[in-house]
Amino acid sequence: MLRFFRKKKLPHTPQETVRFFNTLTGEKEVFTPIRAGEVRMYHCGPTVYDYAHIGNLRPYILADLLRRLFEARNCRVTQVINITDVGHLVGDGDEGMDKIEAGAEREQKTVQEIVTHYTNQFYTDLGALNIKTADTLFPRASEHIPEQITLLKTLEEKGYTYKTSDGIYFDTARFPEYGKLGHIDLAGLQEAARVEKNPEKRNPTDFALWKFSPKGSESEKKRAQEWDSPWGVGFPGWHLECSAMAMKYLGKTFDIHTGGIDHIPTHHNNEIAQSEAATRRPYARYWLHSEFITIDGTKISKSLGNVITLQHITEQEMSPLAYRYWLLSGHYRTQMNFTWEALKGAQNALVKLYRYATELPATGGAILPEYQSRFLAHLHNDLDTPGAIAVMWEMARDKDRALADVRATLEYADALLGLQIFPTEETSLQKIASPIPIEALPPEVAALVAQREEARATKEWSRADTLRDEIAQHGFTISDTPQGSVLFKKENA
Repeated sequence: MLRFFRKKKLPHTPQETVRFFNTLTGEKEVFTPIRAGEVRMYHCGPTVYDYAHIGNLRPYILADLLRRLFEARNCRVTQVINITDVGHLVGDGDEGMDKIEAGAEREQKTVQEIVTHYTNQFYTDLGALNIKTADTLFPRASEHIPEQITLLKTLEEKGYTYKTSDGIYFDTARFPEYGKLGHIDLAGLQEAARVEKNPEKRNPTDFALWKFSPKGSESEKKRAQEWDSPWGVGFPGWHLECSAMAMKYLGKTFDIHTGGIDHIPTHHNNEIAQSEAATRRPYARYWLHSEFITIDGTKISKSLGNVITLQHITEQEMSPLAYRYWLLSGHYRTQMNFTWEALKGAQNALVKLYRYATELPATGGAILPEYQSRFLAHLHNDLDTPGAIAVMWEMARDKDRALADVRATLEYADALLGLQIFPTEETSLQKIASPIPIEALPPEVAALVAQREEARATKEWSRADTLRDEIAQHGFTISDTPQGSVLFKKENA
């Protein structure tokens, strides 16, 4: 099960203007919440029929960055991540088998077993990436069928629906602004939609709000998940759940909606159409989308056999936090190409940061205003995490600053970036970078360390440096901290 933690109050963040690139307008805009001091956000969650791959998880890093930034500005954040456990059909359209039922058939398990297993795995992945989940709402589609039926009734009453032999559909021709998110080429989208070859659709871009359960012989296998409705036994369309749950928990109009860019053309435009048709109000004011990740220059695809999960990363003795660092080294709207070499480079950089942190005093410093201001300037500019990381490293290399102040500023930066530089619990990266106790060292190395401590005590710096080199030849690096010297296993030893 997902573990919840108490919120740690952050030091005050200056209230400079924040700007985000809004997919709805195609421009970078000043962010102004609907209610001062409060931000309401909806993030498209997973369809829990299989493990999430590393590309699937990128949007939740974006969501986490937003939350951390707003909480640092002392805003009350209401955050929803839905769990799709019914209605998402194979191919993302209105035809084919439900992905959840397909997963159950694939693994010869019940639908509930599949949903429980992969939902819990999703929570585990969020925890491994240090994504904050305290007070986050995770509503399930299957537990909000009444809300979806109510929304469909409203759309029907207002004349936006029609019935076919396989379900109830939204008539996109009745919503003139359809396709406004991302300025979609509607003609091209309609042409692509014709591949479905559903002759009963009035328009190729129309989408299912309610699907009837397939009719067949009594001996034919029935669906595991279906419900009674005013239109007949069936199940909700994939898009309907997000609108119903977002408006239930966040209101008819809320601040921010996020997701991957693959959701823009269809899923998110469908959400807007059905929500705004029902309420006659704007749905979400700001839309933020993260770009794709490729692997070795190729699209992630099961058919290509190049799917990588966090489990694969840990099996390679790499840390999920190294993956987070690698993602933050690129802008969320920039397509990134994953390679194992790139991840190793990110892990090496983060290990160096961990080791540097061990040399800093435990307490007593104050946040450095200059570095705080420059760090925030990047995050306030559409979450420019590469620039923020560059400022953080510049500060770490600044020899003219008191180490206690550097620590305080680094703690502040880490609270916003979520890299667990100063973790409260043991992490996989911490294990890799953790100091090695003297008693665990080989006897010959422990002897060299003792000799080096004597040389430092008598200020024989040249001899101390020579002994450092000898220790390195045995596969260890040494850092000198205010609390004494600590040793680490060399990264490639």
